[in-house]
Amino acid sequence: MTTVLGCIADDFTGATDLAGLLARSGMKVSLRMGVPEEAPSDTAAFEVIALKCRTSPVAEAVAECRAALDWLQRAGAQRFFWKYCSTFDSTAEGNIGPVAEALMADLGAAQTIYCPAFPENGRSIYMGNLFVGRQLLAESPMKDHPLTPMRDSNLVRLIEPQVTRPAGLVDRLTVARGSQAVREALDALRADGVAHVVVDAIADEDLGVIAKACRNDLLMTGGSALAMPLPHLYAEDGLMAADTGGATKPDLARDAIVLSGSCSAMTRAQVAAYSATGAPTFRLDPLTLASEGPAEALDWISRQSLDAAPLVYATAEPDQVRAAQAELGVSRAGEVVEAALAEIAIAAREKGARRFVVAGGETSGAVTKALGIDRLVIGAEVAPGVPWCFARSGGADVAITLKSGNFGKESFFADALARLEETS
Repeated sequence: MTTVLGCIADDFTGATDLAGLLARSGMKVSLRMGVPEEAPSDTAAFEVIALKCRTSPVAEAVAECRAALDWLQRAGAQRFFWKYCSTFDSTAEGNIGPVAEALMADLGAAQTIYCPAFPENGRSIYMGNLFVGRQLLAESPMKDHPLTPMRDSNLVRLIEPQVTRPAGLVDRLTVARGSQAVREALDALRADGVAHVVVDAIADEDLGVIAKACRNDLLMTGGSALAMPLPHLYAEDGLMAADTGGATKPDLARDAIVLSGSCSAMTRAQVAAYSATGAPTFRLDPLTLASEGPAEALDWISRQSLDAAPLVYATAEPDQVRAAQAELGVSRAGEVVEAALAEIAIAAREKGARRFVVAGGETSGAVTKALGIDRLVIGAEVAPGVPWCFARSGGADVAITLKSGNFGKESFFADALARLEETS
């Protein structure tokens, strides 16, 4: 099948978020973990490539994304989407802007938009400022993110130091006038040499207006919600026919495990809520992992009944995270946790786990890689932007859901396991 839209996501939870929203259309979506080594084959109308480059060095992230773009072009993709977090996670150096600029150069695109809004999950943009719920980004818990602390809410100011060409804004007043007004505003900015344009959105209807205005652009960038209207628009334009036939859940053993590496405010609440259900829990300490490895946790897992879906977590309060980073360094503190959760995932699979609930972008990348998963079939959503997915791992069928740190309700872990039971 000819690929219409090729998507590149900067982490694994973001990729499943995007794939899940595209799959709402009823059309087939293929999610590949990392740039495939083989030539494109058995492609879907919507191809998503999940990378683990949100916090990589800029040059490394750019190279990975360019390789993904090349594969998607060879798959026949006609339009492209660069997906990053709805909280615009980045630093002054990148990686959002440098990747966008590199993709623009490879595609010959003179301009692209930036719209991480996801109203269904409380992310909105007004006059260029990103809100998380009712809080400005810089006043939200994201200000304490261990890897990408967000201390400014204005997306134009955030993107300007990351790119080499001018940045601008299409505000909510223009979006409210409709897609033609948005298109005209973008064209006027392009004529003035503005290559990077933040676009306001405070409601789902705004995203529909923006997607309609930009659907013929070679490259769009933003959060997953911006891509959700595209399947319908492309079908309207005759670029594709409806390709129904969603995922079918394989017959899976009930044994499960919950793995959490995210330290976001919502994940902290989810860990507390799941612990309160009486499920077995084990907390990982980065300092212990650095000195002794995960042996204690692996021994604990070996003694658990996976039918009870035990939780292993490194989720911690911001002051605890800062203390571990001060002792080990930021990178090392994250690496020891990811490595431990990856080993625990393998041990759980070997013990019979076939259902994996994973919280955190970096954790999801480490666990998915450890399990040898290179392609996911998208199933039913647990929460907006968080679907169950099906894959093969170690010769067995498995189900896995990869949750971005801030997504889902407090009851997410229990809800996810219950949702899978309901899925046919």
